[in-house]
Amino acid sequence: MASGNAATAAEQAPGSTSGNTGSAEPAPTPLPTGRYAAALTEYETGLARSPLGASTRDKYRRNVRGYLLWLELGECDGDPLTDPAARDWAVRDYRAHLKTTPGRRGGRRSPATLNNVLAALDDFHTRRGLGRASARREHVKRRRAPRSMNDRQALRYLRAAEARERTAAAEYSALRRARGVRDRLIAELPYHAGPRASEIAALDLADVRLSARKGRLYLRGKGADGGKDRDVPINAALRERVQAWLDVRPSWPGAAESPALLLAERGHRLSARTVYEVVHTIGAEAGLGPSDNGDPFGPHVARHTFARQMLRSGVDIVTVAELLGHESLDTTRLYTLPSEEELEAAVENTHTDH
Repeated sequence: MASGNAATAAEQAPGSTSGNTGSAEPAPTPLPTGRYAAALTEYETGLARSPLGASTRDKYRRNVRGYLLWLELGECDGDPLTDPAARDWAVRDYRAHLKTTPGRRGGRRSPATLNNVLAALDDFHTRRGLGRASARREHVKRRRAPRSMNDRQALRYLRAAEARERTAAAEYSALRRARGVRDRLIAELPYHAGPRASEIAALDLADVRLSARKGRLYLRGKGADGGKDRDVPINAALRERVQAWLDVRPSWPGAAESPALLLAERGHRLSARTVYEVVHTIGAEAGLGPSDNGDPFGPHVARHTFARQMLRSGVDIVTVAELLGHESLDTTRLYTLPSEEELEAAVENTHTDH
């Protein structure tokens, strides 16, 4: 049984790669040493060749790194890397550890987050030939729509993205001015078209088609089988943002050598983690922090807002599912459920006669 893990393994926040927005960098996650470092390297090598989506690989890598560091800081009965019984106890104890210690933003980890960690550990142990650990999953019962922005919050978010571009326009450096245009586009992509962070990062120049009155994006879906690729139309507001970036992109270092639409500081493709950090930071500038249950603000919230607005405006659910890249309509139906804000408003509007 793992015990004595008094030190908490630091978790690396998304977006700590190059090309971020100038916000304070989180402290990097310490790396395990010795045999655990070797196990991590072996796992990362195999993971890089897997068919999993880029964002999933990144989450698995960070979760396994935290688990191995936790193992290194404590004591185990047996070897969890070779002994199935020791593996089971270690995973159960690590789950208990995560349930009783704060997450990187100070709040409790949600059942879905804990289950995501367990999925990563299953992948890790399976690749080592041990198979899945015998560890109970957390019960996830979603009764509300995924977090999205209301109209006031969406307006603040769009204004913060515009302010980012406007502030950058006053910079002396052409690169910094271009970064403001890039960051505004990143912020508005999930809000106006609904792509995931990984799908935004995967966009190539060839995936964008613009004309005077129309525009389309070819999005590559995520998932073990490559996800659901789709060709989606974009509205006038987003076409304007895309064209603004295309106008300044040639001035970006390495732009001529890269097929990627969005570029990081040194000219390589922007990562999904940096997409997250850009949106997260602009959300913070708009006063949109974590929700009451600790759900952080990121591209998924802007994507959820896109879905909710479509459904509330009368667009049929099949069309919305196609735009979002959902394989199942049950996933899209979640956006028809009431939000926490709507439930609170319903209670406040209830009158009792005395």
